Amino acid sequence: MPLLASSTYRPPWGLTNGHLQTIIPVLLRHVRTITCEQERIETPDGDFLDLDWNRDHRSQSLVIITHGLEGNSANASVQGMATAFHRTGWDTLAWNLRGCSGEMNRLLRTYHSGAWEDLQCVINHAAGTYQNIVLVGFSIGGNLTLKYLGDHGATIHQSIKGAVAFSVPCDLASSARVLESRINSIYMNHFMRYLRRKIREKAATFPSEILTEGLNQIRTFREFDGAYTAPLNGFLSAEDYWARASSKPSLAGITVPTLLVNALNDPFLGPECFPRKEVESNPHLYLELPESGGHLGFLTLGKEYWSETRAVEFCGRLRCRSY
Repeated sequence: MPLLASSTYRPPWGLTNGHLQTIIPVLLRHVRTITCEQERIETPDGDFLDLDWNRDHRSQSLVIITHGLEGNSANASVQGMATAFHRTGWDTLAWNLRGCSGEMNRLLRTYHSGAWEDLQCVINHAAGTYQNIVLVGFSIGGNLTLKYLGDHGATIHQSIKGAVAFSVPCDLASSARVLESRINSIYMNHFMRYLRRKIREKAATFPSEILTEGLNQIRTFREFDGAYTAPLNGFLSAEDYWARASSKPSLAGITVPTLLVNALNDPFLGPECFPRKEVESNPHLYLELPESGGHLGFLTLGKEYWSETRAVEFCGRLRCRSY
């Protein structure tokens, strides 16, 4: 399926700037947490993942939601999406990437943009109960979701019916370059503050494996991923990590209906993050490129954001097997 001809997203009057659309939801949006049933599961390598459920409907259909960089299952974007699916009768599962639930993970390794084995662990845990599972991912959670789908191709669990991913840096190198620009320093400073804090916390557990000298001087993803993400997770360098963890090369392998929504004014995304050529050769992949929306913006004047309505619409058709 080629690039979708148009998008239905229209921002509120006066809110067309990508930076405003990115920042306002983070600062001003508050959503009641509805995934209140907590569960911890063990991973095959001896670590753990914390899951948050809402199973009020006892449905046969489940949405699994993956948050973005240094987020967690309580984020407004996650809970807004969970609320939208709950409204239409789905059970919901919001899970936390390793070390993001408020308790540091046990192992030296960290979560990263391509670590789909943890998503697979969550899916395997849920698949015995649900006939229909859809995946929703935000930002690097979307990259992780798309990479999981593409790397597994036709071998994914039969309960997986499709996926939606929003604001995805599917080419990590391109995104890292864009975020190094001065105009994006507000975002980089925000991420680095949280990432440096996490490294210090992990170094307290692994003092001989993780050195924090020079940590305060790190200012970019190139520096951080080269110093920490890559060596802690088996990559040779930041560039090796970006190349191997990016979902873009895996898009050709996706075999279930999947919608990728990247706004053209997203300040986090470089030109290579809009994979027009890849969708032309994959009948299962839909690419929607709204003119506006920022990074995980898509705000509306109502309580439910456009991205949430769009995801429920797309996945509802999958549940009815009519897409």
